[in-house]
Amino acid sequence: MTADALAYRTVEVDGFRWRMIDQGAGPAVLLCHGFPGLAYSWRHQVRALSADGYRAIALDMPGYGGTDRPDEIAQYSFAAVAARIVALLDELGIDDVLGVGHDFGSPTAWTLARHHRDRVRGLMLMAMPYAPDRLPVPPTQAYAHVAQRHFFHFDYFQEPGVADAELDAAPGEFLARVFHALSGDAPYLQTWDHPSVRDGARVGYLDALPPAPELPWPWLTVEEFTVYETTFSETGFTGGLNWYRAADVNWAEMAGDDPVLDVPAYFLNGENDPALTIAGEKTMGRMRETMPSLRAVHTYDGAGHFIMAECPREVSAALIGFARTLG
Repeated sequence: MTADALAYRTVEVDGFRWRMIDQGAGPAVLLCHGFPGLAYSWRHQVRALSADGYRAIALDMPGYGGTDRPDEIAQYSFAAVAARIVALLDELGIDDVLGVGHDFGSPTAWTLARHHRDRVRGLMLMAMPYAPDRLPVPPTQAYAHVAQRHFFHFDYFQEPGVADAELDAAPGEFLARVFHALSGDAPYLQTWDHPSVRDGARVGYLDALPPAPELPWPWLTVEEFTVYETTFSETGFTGGLNWYRAADVNWAEMAGDDPVLDVPAYFLNGENDPALTIAGEKTMGRMRETMPSLRAVHTYDGAGHFIMAECPREVSAALIGFARTLG
């Protein structure tokens, strides 16, 4: 294996196939990506962690890449995925992990800590702050309400087959547009300038996302982008979209949960990340109230949503620094 290579492996647990990067030796760090990501999204952190004495395990999350893509929407709930991760850790002989999550990987990591506290020695959440409170109505109702005012991808993704067909038909164009729009360079919230319906037809995601400049970009090379484009051209986007479609399942499963999560934690975000606008300012306050062991919040100037790639050295340094404090 060369210095730049990533150590991929496939592991089957109870008939479910996981594909992951499993690299290095030492205390385990579990890296969970969001939409539209892959284990490869953590390439910079895997290399840094494994070089610093840690076992970095970056998953292709269920529905993505070489990991299985269940048909049942309930299999994409955070609790269901967390239970699968526990079974995977058992198979790998790992007692506990530093759980790291970005985007939807963030609630996956904190659900792992909430439901299986003994398996998580620390949490590093990125882009999506800890949100322990249940909405008063099922999320899909809230999404539909927002979509009455403007295009809202959470609502657009709900109907099976619609977004799937649009994105599967142009994976490279979609990935370039969404990566650029969510980066620190372009305001993603321009999508809100579009209605959900125009002239009687549903507005698509590619109608709402601004065009992307030609690659390479300062944080993404042509070669790196090709990994994403090739993978999603092969797998399609349905698996990733099913995470959005599990919103009401997640809502139901949260009933009765204690909002307080006392685990050593960091939160990292980009200054220009629109995810925080979508989450709302109150969410940051609730995270501080309900995570008594939240040690720090780091905000990276000028960065957007994909801080692992936009600020790879800074994020890797923060992750390793936190990991060292956990023993």
